[in-house]
Amino acid sequence: MFILINLKAYPADPVAIASAAKEVADASGARIAVAPQAADLAAVAETGVETWAQHIDPNDPGSHTGSTLAEATKRSGATGTLINHSEQRLRLATIDATVQAAERVELETCVCANNPAQIGAVTAFGPDAVAVEPPALIGGDVSVATADPDIISNAVTAAAEVNAETAVYCGAGISSGDDLETASELGATGVLLASGVAKADDPQATLNSLVEPVSWITLSSRVSFSFSLCSGYQLLVIRFLYPVHTTIDILLALKGDVLALHLP
Repeated sequence: MFILINLKAYPADPVAIASAAKEVADASGARIAVAPQAADLAAVAETGVETWAQHIDPNDPGSHTGSTLAEATKRSGATGTLINHSEQRLRLATIDATVQAAERVELETCVCANNPAQIGAVTAFGPDAVAVEPPALIGGDVSVATADPDIISNAVTAAAEVNAETAVYCGAGISSGDDLETASELGATGVLLASGVAKADDPQATLNSLVEPVSWITLSSRVSFSFSLCSGYQLLVIRFLYPVHTTIDILLALKGDVLALHLP
């Protein structure tokens, strides 16, 4: 489960939140990214946390005063960008051009949309991910996972009908580990959240509470089990999957009242 923290223009300390996010991500194994204001991208990236932009413009380099170039965003240390957030809406043609600008410099993309129908439309532009965020719930106390769970599952279906490889995230009111767990059960592979962390008294404690169920989800995707009978023994193999295609197998063998454990 991917957690993207959008700091918007809140009066938060972006470096402190980024440092907390990096620490929680390292400890839990959860994928956590922070999207600060453009001026803070480099400082946030220096903490080592995955860093995203809140917005980029589709311009090529040139005479475009005030624009935020994909190239400048990449040089600042960002690895991804939001596009078409509900607070920074774009025309469809501009969304398409912005996705292409991000691809030009290999920025990961997440295009936001209000509802499943729009999710299907923007998926056609080929972003890496799409995020459904009902505007009425953004910044509120009730999460989309609780208020309207069908909008998440319907968004997952709408995206899959266009491109089954596109990841689907959800946002609006996400603030607890239960919200993340529900979103995962509905088919989302990531969440966008903002005020729940940016305005928290203790962002690190908030993040720890968020990722607790996510850590179990991550663990379950890295552990597999197999069971068989061999020469009267009941064999259970627990396989732990690690990065770079490394596996570690632990073998439990049971015969009668005798339990044997084999460690690598």
